[in-house]
Amino acid sequence: MKEFTVLDLLDLDLKEHNHLQLKCIAGRSGLSRPIHSAKISRPGLALSGYFVDFSGTSLQLIGRNEESYIELLEKHNEYENIEKLFSLHPPCIIFIGGYKPSEHFTELAEKSATPILATPLSSSDFSRRLYSMLDEVFAPSMTIHGVLVEVYGIGVLITGDSGVGKSETALELIERGHRLISDDTVKLKNISDSYLIGFGENPMLAHHMEIRGLGIINITNLFGVGAIREKKQIQLAVELETWDSSKQYDRIGDELTATYLGVTIPKIVLPVRPGRNVPILIETAARNERMKSLGYYSSREFDQSVLKWLESETARKMYFSSDDIEESGIDQ
Repeated sequence: MKEFTVLDLLDLDLKEHNHLQLKCIAGRSGLSRPIHSAKISRPGLALSGYFVDFSGTSLQLIGRNEESYIELLEKHNEYENIEKLFSLHPPCIIFIGGYKPSEHFTELAEKSATPILATPLSSSDFSRRLYSMLDEVFAPSMTIHGVLVEVYGIGVLITGDSGVGKSETALELIERGHRLISDDTVKLKNISDSYLIGFGENPMLAHHMEIRGLGIINITNLFGVGAIREKKQIQLAVELETWDSSKQYDRIGDELTATYLGVTIPKIVLPVRPGRNVPILIETAARNERMKSLGYYSSREFDQSVLKWLESETARKMYFSSDDIEESGIDQ
């Protein structure tokens, strides 16, 4: 994974429409400092002189209480703990709630090349947004060969051997009004061990497709910005494979799964051969997955219907004797 720096945090902020509303107000020479973890700390204890278990790799947040305590220390010319805080080289110090550092605090930041950032967001709001963003940045990740599309709001990861028709299938889905996230390579991230996010490993190339016989096409230019999206939660895996007549394929809806980065998602295997409309099958699978999320399982309902029918047939035969059945003309 490429090293994530304070400057990357600011750039990430801009890409997300200034989601954190961060600005660098001092210590710009230290913007290349790496951020090694998603930990966030409040340095209140450190400012009071208690540096045991102080995490120098954490982002340090300064809110109303910390800011007023710093003001009190500076009023009494007690700079030792403030200077020690800077000597431990935290990645950056962030003033939240619209608070700003004093002139002396700014001088220490410039001297130690410690970036000072500021945001007008409240403490709870900013912390929630920052945790969410850093969790995604530092989430375990992997890259796989495949295509990721959004079908009826469901993130569908299409995999299979080279040449089986993944890109052509995705192109037909886009033509039918669905959206492309990435073709050829998909980067997966495990978010909080609960779900997977997929996106293009290279944002500049993610929305291009290689179609045999056509070459490289730009989906945005051909179909418009409504045909693409940057990332999507992966909720269904579809494996395409060449039809094997000797293999028994699922016909009653057995529930298969695929596991990536420790997260398990539903999976279906679709055999490909001439005459099979794979895009329509994937659309149907996506619709079915949405129904499952609402608690409706077609295969389970079918099983229950068969059981009810068997029970009713058995009850009918037990009710009538064989002679009664012959006299009444009821077929057995």
